[in-house]
Amino acid sequence: MSATPAPETPATAPRGTRTGRPRVTSREQIVAAARRLIDEDGWEKLSMRRLAAELGIGATTLYHHIEGKDDLLVLLLNHYVEQIERPALPEAPRERVVAAAAAMHDALAAWPWAAEILTADGFVGLLDESALWMVEAVLAAAQDHGCTPDRSVEVFRHLWYYTVGEILVRAHSPHRRTDRTPAAFRAAFDADRVPHLAAVAPRWAGLCARDTYPEGLRTFVDGLLGPAGG
Repeated sequence: MSATPAPETPATAPRGTRTGRPRVTSREQIVAAARRLIDEDGWEKLSMRRLAAELGIGATTLYHHIEGKDDLLVLLLNHYVEQIERPALPEAPRERVVAAAAAMHDALAAWPWAAEILTADGFVGLLDESALWMVEAVLAAAQDHGCTPDRSVEVFRHLWYYTVGEILVRAHSPHRRTDRTPAAFRAAFDADRVPHLAAVAPRWAGLCARDTYPEGLRTFVDGLLGPAGG
């Protein structure tokens, strides 16, 4: 009767076998884990080491899938934008610019950390084409309105600065607290030195809490585009 084979030791176990969590097999798993960490602690605290621990793998293994944190953040942004449902855009160029910019604003408002990552002018060169439909929509509409290609880029950049600025200010403002209470604000100012500010001081916090982005956006677009064909 032959002897029973000895059990495999870790040194002779088939390559690739592991216990615990399953191996990472796709970038989708990495994206899902990274989003969990960002939702819990913010993107600033996201690191490759923390992500590897969340996935139950070694950091070296993770680097086989992702080059580094910058690569990871771009991957996250591409994935996020691709999931956004595209609204039906109006035929009129001016209204199309407004609708595309509003869609961009809504997307960033839902995930404000993305606005912080995308503050660099060169972000357009990082994202996939499928994630750049809002940029394309603004450029196309501006040119259909009569803008030159160069001017259409300027239109987009102005709208981008306005949109990102509004998102970041609101994301970092105290009145964005979960209890929805207004931010603390001085109740009175020296009317002799700043009479107009003193007059509105009691209403300042409430006025600043209003969502004025749609009104400002339309005014901004009208000023940027000017008359049709201009």
